Amino acid sequence: MPSEKVSMDDTSEAPDLEIVGNKITIQHAGFTGPEHPQDGAITEQHLVRNMVRFRERPLDFLREVSLYLSGSGWRAYDNVIGQPVFYPGYSDRIRDKILKNPILQNKVRELAEARLKVEEEEGLLELKPGPLDKKREGRRKEIEGNLHQALNTMLDNMICKMDSKRFIRGAYYLTTQLLTRAYHHGIHVSSEEILRLRSVAEEATKKKHSIVFLPCHKSHVDYVSLQIICFRLGIGLPIVVAGDNLNFPLVGSFLQHAGAMYIRRSFGNDPLYTTAVQAYVDTILQQGYNFECFIEGGRSRTGKLLGPKFGILSFILNSLLSGRVEDTIICPVSTQYDKVIETESYISELLGQPKPKENLANFLSSSSILSLKLGRVDVRFHEPYSLRDFLNQQLTRLGKQPSMKAELNLSLTEKGQILRTLGYKVLSQINNVSVMMPTALVGTVLLTLRGRGVGKSDLVRRVEWLCNRVRAKGGRVAHFYGAPTGEVVDRAIEVMGPKLVGEITGLAEPTYYAVDRFQLSFYRNMTIHLFITEALVSAGMYTTVKQGSGAADQRITYDALLSQVSFLSQLFRGEFIFPPDGLTTNFENTLRVLEKDDVIKVTRNSSGSVEFMELSDSERHCGRENYDFYCFLIWPFIETAWLGAVSLLGLTPPLNGPKDVWVDMKKAQDNAQFLGKTLFHQGDLSYFEAVNKETLKNCYQRFEEEGIILVAKSKELRSSPTTRLAPEWTPERDPETGKLLARGRLWDFIEMIGQARREGKNRRDGPTVSSKVLAMSDSVGRKLFETAATPNPTSPLAGNIDVSSPRKRRKDFGVNSKL
Repeated sequence: MPSEKVSMDDTSEAPDLEIVGNKITIQHAGFTGPEHPQDGAITEQHLVRNMVRFRERPLDFLREVSLYLSGSGWRAYDNVIGQPVFYPGYSDRIRDKILKNPILQNKVRELAEARLKVEEEEGLLELKPGPLDKKREGRRKEIEGNLHQALNTMLDNMICKMDSKRFIRGAYYLTTQLLTRAYHHGIHVSSEEILRLRSVAEEATKKKHSIVFLPCHKSHVDYVSLQIICFRLGIGLPIVVAGDNLNFPLVGSFLQHAGAMYIRRSFGNDPLYTTAVQAYVDTILQQGYNFECFIEGGRSRTGKLLGPKFGILSFILNSLLSGRVEDTIICPVSTQYDKVIETESYISELLGQPKPKENLANFLSSSSILSLKLGRVDVRFHEPYSLRDFLNQQLTRLGKQPSMKAELNLSLTEKGQILRTLGYKVLSQINNVSVMMPTALVGTVLLTLRGRGVGKSDLVRRVEWLCNRVRAKGGRVAHFYGAPTGEVVDRAIEVMGPKLVGEITGLAEPTYYAVDRFQLSFYRNMTIHLFITEALVSAGMYTTVKQGSGAADQRITYDALLSQVSFLSQLFRGEFIFPPDGLTTNFENTLRVLEKDDVIKVTRNSSGSVEFMELSDSERHCGRENYDFYCFLIWPFIETAWLGAVSLLGLTPPLNGPKDVWVDMKKAQDNAQFLGKTLFHQGDLSYFEAVNKETLKNCYQRFEEEGIILVAKSKELRSSPTTRLAPEWTPERDPETGKLLARGRLWDFIEMIGQARREGKNRRDGPTVSSKVLAMSDSVGRKLFETAATPNPTSPLAGNIDVSSPRKRRKDFGVNSKL
């Protein structure tokens, strides 16, 4: 028996399945390797070792390829759990079913009739000889023929073409070769979850129900890894929704034959295309084919989950609410990586560089698949559940009678509520099954410590502490198979590389530091959802903690802390996924957790009610390292919110200029980023991460929802939205100098955010900094007005603009929000 090692694993968890080339190995959570493991002191096998290379063994390589192409054993992909796929004529059969879909046929007739009516009113039919009725009928057929021709083109570009089993066997071999060379420590899944998924798939096959996989989306590798798992385990491959930006030469055709369903990034005002997509989704679900779409829409560039996108999800919901589909199975999926291939390109985009157009050269060069060693991939499956059961529960909650055609009794608002509930439910379930990777643990620790660097022993100690905190919060830590924490940390640092984590040698012990904090934040953000309530409470307490002096001066009352946390939680409502229990319950639960962990001391009165909170004695003695951990998690986001609010000062119209000027929204956000870079390098911004393009965009979305800014969206396709400050939020200017005055509703809002900011040495002289920041924001903002549209064409009164209406706001921003 192998000797025991100190393990960071929780042995109560189900074992992992390690997919290694042609083998599936069960690795128990408490698995320990031999005294002297072969693979660089790590017991995980390198997948690439089981994939033969042509240069090393050409005959074995050719034999292995022939096994995949001819189909040998499991490679034949014959005994699949699911509906029949990959046979000649598959795509033609699906196309016919889509074209025969009643909703699509009705839409063609409706559009033809509408066009015919227009031509008749314009007198175009009278130009042709013959009876009017005959001309109308002939023209109708002609229009319908043109629409069908357009439909055929749409469907040819849209539907997947899974017609060849030999192709998919070859595709599996090729993608496994590429993927396992990049992720050399394997693709890992939970055996318990896979067995459960296979059981659900067998039952769904009998009922001809689809499994709809809803994964998070961090990388292009997401859909590749899920396809590999399904193929290897004999589960029907899902049809994968993909943006048509991936439909470029060679790669586009390859993906389409492997299961990709291409849709436009924007449907615009095209009812025929929208109905064609709905008809395709109906057909997939009616036939019981597995389906996959990404709940976040696009890839997350920040490392944490994005808010749900409801496009494809709404089509799925419509299929069931209309009664056209009996039921389907929802399966949220989490895919986590030691290192994401595209991280460097993400950082460029977040810093304002334009996203490069997808093409084969960029696809290969950006990922450098053949030369990378990126660690491992962990895929986890939430327990699948019936969408019909979910809908029935929601209908009952709304006071509706559950039925197969519930759509008839639902308003648009009620359908929107159900859709939103489903979206956030799936996101929460993805978070619940996500695995914390070693790189995420190390990256989080490095970004939540004070000082320039950290010694190896302290780094290992804090990683162990973080693992325990993750498990205490109900999270999962990747199985390390008995490896000591020190080895796990070494492996994580090796995978991240010297561009992310630097090492200083020649000291008393190896010392590590964050080289690229911006890029490293991607890995920290993978853990933040577990500790978001602790982070907000800690940031709320910071308003008194930062005052220093004695412990008595750093106390904060229950009501004051609740008010501050309420404000922050409302501010970040669109940024994080909060527990569903409501503000007060979450707040009190968090206080109990922090008190139990001896981070804070809670003083209660004789009746047991909380009076005030302060840091515990043990937390003060350890240098506030646990309390600071939570603050460091949220401070970069608070900094971004502060920057976003400060940038709004630049939207104040000039003193003698027109007041009703709308500026381009994208330019306003670019200006905010430009302002942030300036303030950072001048010392008025603590975190360069605050200039993150996506987080700033989310801030502007919240400002719009709260009515701080008004947003006008043109009905013209591809026209950029414009924005302006709401009148009641517009700051005053000095009537003589024209300078912005540090007062008013917007300035109070900025100050409220600023209370929770990390204090900097150069920011303690508030009035000086206030005037400096005001002047800088105003100066940067003036460039917007130089290129802004004049009031007349952008005004909502012109009739070609839709102005978003903010939701009904409370007296105080976020007073009764849900944490």
